[in-house]
Amino acid sequence: MVRSSFDAFAKPIDSVRERSVSGGFITLLASATAAILLISQLYVYLQVQTRHSMHLAHSVPSILFSNNGGKSSAADARKLLGNGHYHIPLKLHVTFPHLSCSQLDYAHDGNDSSSGKFEHYHSKPYTFTKRVPTNEEYKKAVGSSVSSVTRDNIEKRRSGCTVAGTIHIPRVGGTLSVSVSPDAWRRATSVLAFGMDLLGGKKDDVDPFHGKLPNVTHYVHHISFGNGFPPGTNPLQDAHHVMDNGSGVALANVAVKLVPTTYKRTFHSERETFQASVSRHIVEPVTLAAQRSMLLPGLMITYDFTPLAVRHVEKRENLFVFLSSLVGIVGGVFVTVGLVSGCLVNSAQAVAKKMD
Repeated sequence: MVRSSFDAFAKPIDSVRERSVSGGFITLLASATAAILLISQLYVYLQVQTRHSMHLAHSVPSILFSNNGGKSSAADARKLLGNGHYHIPLKLHVTFPHLSCSQLDYAHDGNDSSSGKFEHYHSKPYTFTKRVPTNEEYKKAVGSSVSSVTRDNIEKRRSGCTVAGTIHIPRVGGTLSVSVSPDAWRRATSVLAFGMDLLGGKKDDVDPFHGKLPNVTHYVHHISFGNGFPPGTNPLQDAHHVMDNGSGVALANVAVKLVPTTYKRTFHSERETFQASVSRHIVEPVTLAAQRSMLLPGLMITYDFTPLAVRHVEKRENLFVFLSSLVGIVGGVFVTVGLVSGCLVNSAQAVAKKMD
């Protein structure tokens, strides 16, 4: 048996082929249809499909429940924080335009800088620093355009303070505060209560607040926990907390709920990120006094981690499925157009024969 008998694609002889205007029109129509479907299929393939799923977050230990009977130390904290799975970086950048650096204090989980406990658990390079704000930072903090560099503007800027830096925190709930230092607060209340600074220590000490309460208005440039979620936004960025109650004394209470989120993109490795849900309110001094709160005016951030984690996956259609669709589109268009054109031509010929 000759192999050519199995050929399903019989070729007509060139001299027998007949080219017509209708055939050319049908070929152009089929090619245009195939091109449109091809472009549409390519557009669908390039679109990213997003899928979300939820699962229980990984449990992490705390130094409060270590194996040494609950007696945690700085060495235990550094050992725990040395494991990247158990800690995340916390970045802080905030400016107080009306408080000098000597009048500010910051604390994490009760370990404040004025007592040295903060540096005991958060040593360099992962710690916070206080410095005079730059001209750009001061402009954002006071909410005005301070374009000219005059002596008065420089003196005002030097009376402010910027707290910035990065610390590593365990993946458990905690608090972070940037507030008036205890010593400065005692001196300010002493002047208001007794008309003089009884706690200054020296006769030539000058009242830092000039007989007024400290104005804790501040500007949050940036606060972040771990890696940010790329499709989302950071609600703890470019936030202005203005204390406009007359005294300038209040507590900006910010509650942050962190959602662990695994972010996966096509041709990229997975990233552990965190989404933040933020609620904030200003606690007036009357409320603080009525509750006999020990909190000092300033900024306090309370954060916690949700027990549920989110998995965010961005992926495209399988490449082989895409290629199969392309082959089916091209072949299907030409076959369909060929069948339709063949039916039309045969019908026209049958009608012409009957008319003859």
